[in-house]
Amino acid sequence: MVVKKEDIEEEKEVEGKEEKKSKKKGDKELTLIDLPGIGPAVAAKLEGAGIFDLMSLAVASPAVISDISGVSPAVARKAIQAAREMLDLGFQDGVEYAQRRSNVSYITTGSKNFDELLGGRGIESRAITEAFGAYGSGKTQLGLTLSVRVQLPVEQGGANGKAVFIDTEGTFRPARIKQISDALGANSEKVLKNIFVARAFNSDHQMLLLEKVTEMVKSGEPIKLLIVDSLTAHFRAEFAGRGQLADRQQKLNRYMHDLMKLAETYNLAVYVTNQVMANPAQMFGDPTTAIGGNIVGHASTYRLYLRRGKQGSRVAKLIDSPNLPDNETVYYVTAGGVSDKEE
Repeated sequence: MVVKKEDIEEEKEVEGKEEKKSKKKGDKELTLIDLPGIGPAVAAKLEGAGIFDLMSLAVASPAVISDISGVSPAVARKAIQAAREMLDLGFQDGVEYAQRRSNVSYITTGSKNFDELLGGRGIESRAITEAFGAYGSGKTQLGLTLSVRVQLPVEQGGANGKAVFIDTEGTFRPARIKQISDALGANSEKVLKNIFVARAFNSDHQMLLLEKVTEMVKSGEPIKLLIVDSLTAHFRAEFAGRGQLADRQQKLNRYMHDLMKLAETYNLAVYVTNQVMANPAQMFGDPTTAIGGNIVGHASTYRLYLRRGKQGSRVAKLIDSPNLPDNETVYYVTAGGVSDKEE
């Protein structure tokens, strides 16, 4: 049997790829101290500055890493290059990308109509789902329902995980969580134990809390859902007037990118609520406009407009999605949370 030279080269190439994968996905998860020039002391400094994993280091500049950790720019550059090689950053074909997304999880809203609007299974991980609408449209109620339902087993539409609720407007109510839990037949005390709540008092605190979420996930907490209610309240209050609009949008843009990074890195579902205003230039039709403009619009994977409907119902309209058509559906807010039927 004659072995062709091309076959040998192809075999070596496959072996090289497999070896690279095995180094990348070895028995233990690679950490900062696995990088050249990064010891426990330097790693502690980096973590103190919010750089907890290889991805955060790989996308940083040598100058920033040098300033944070105290190592020379040459050592910082070498560590960054090693992190990029370990993560195998770059292009991948569509099949590989599809395999990477095979672990995407879904959380049911409790309403089949609402789930169908979002593709049939609810809100998804590795994505930001934004809901905007006037007060009383059901934005917070959907968030509270999701924080309970994320704890359900996968076969029941949950993600078998915990939730983090960043509360900027004082809307989280334990009594409401108990009410939703009781309607589902769940242990309300256990459900509350699996929801981590933080009250954000300003935009800086709101941004800092994302670092805390990262720390919690790294420490082993099975967090599958992050809720921010509401996204823009503090940014809107602190940056008033047209003169501060550019600063507000820059800061909001950074926050949205941090949310997406969290969702992608740790396979989280992110649900954010957003405030609205009336557009005075709108002569006809609904003048309701979401706060945050195009910054929030572009960063959100799924955008929902919620409003009150007839006879106590609510209407959800999908206005932006990467893979679903624009559509709308009717749902209700009941004692058991979001539902298809009125009580």
